[in-house]
Amino acid sequence: MKIGLIPVNVGVPNVEAMVGMAQLAEGIGFESLWTFEHAIVPVEYQSKYPYSADGKMGVDADANFVDPLIALTAIAASTKTIRLGTGVNILSQANPLYVAKQAASLDFVSNGRFELGVGIGWLKEEFQAAGTPFERRGARFDDYIQAMRKIWSGDVVEHKSEFLDWTGFKSKPVPIQDPFPVVIGGTKGKAFERTAKYGNGWFAPTASPDQLSPMLEELAKACADEGRDRSEIEVTAMWFPNSTDLSDVERYTELGVSRLVVPVFALGKGKPADNLKAFGENVIAKLAIRS
Repeated sequence: MKIGLIPVNVGVPNVEAMVGMAQLAEGIGFESLWTFEHAIVPVEYQSKYPYSADGKMGVDADANFVDPLIALTAIAASTKTIRLGTGVNILSQANPLYVAKQAASLDFVSNGRFELGVGIGWLKEEFQAAGTPFERRGARFDDYIQAMRKIWSGDVVEHKSEFLDWTGFKSKPVPIQDPFPVVIGGTKGKAFERTAKYGNGWFAPTASPDQLSPMLEELAKACADEGRDRSEIEVTAMWFPNSTDLSDVERYTELGVSRLVVPVFALGKGKPADNLKAFGENVIAKLAIRS
């Protein structure tokens, strides 16, 4: 089982702490580092965050929220083997030309270690601040993914749609990885259908194997409808570990999960570095012995 850490770009006091945490995680044995994305955090908002009971995201408006691609670029320059992922960037409110360029460039400078996790977004106030329509964000997302794949191919790009008018250009460098891994995030709306159509992976913001299991059945059905085998999709799930009972790792493995991503706050209170070291000794080392 691969073990990741999330988020490495939120609440960090300075770049030294952010990069230091990444280097420590790599040394301990984490397989990957992941980010969250919000360009803004409204002081007050009416939109409902779909993955918490109170409809609020767990980030204070005064917390440092470093841009994911910039944070991962700094980390890429200071690490060697650990993989890097966005969990997830809000594609529907962004310019897909720049996202495609930046993602390919980050894969290039990290020597093929980057995975682009993307979602359609839920925070209407952020779309308004970005000057992007909140309506039809799903259709925009679908079109952007298909268009960005053309950029990453290295061929001359021709893509005309309701949202884009691209013709007669190339964008280099292309990603080192081929195919370049796109991870679709979310469980709401057409998340499973989109994952089956466009994804190399699925990022599941779930809290337990019991919660995840029926969703994997939905994903399997969506894949079958698209003529794909569910095993082609690398599943990444959130994990809230109990260091004294790791039996849920076996349950996740049986479900076909490839990676468990641990929230930084789930490691406990106190100094993050101490928490990471303890997690390495009490969990990652034990999982390595089992395997």
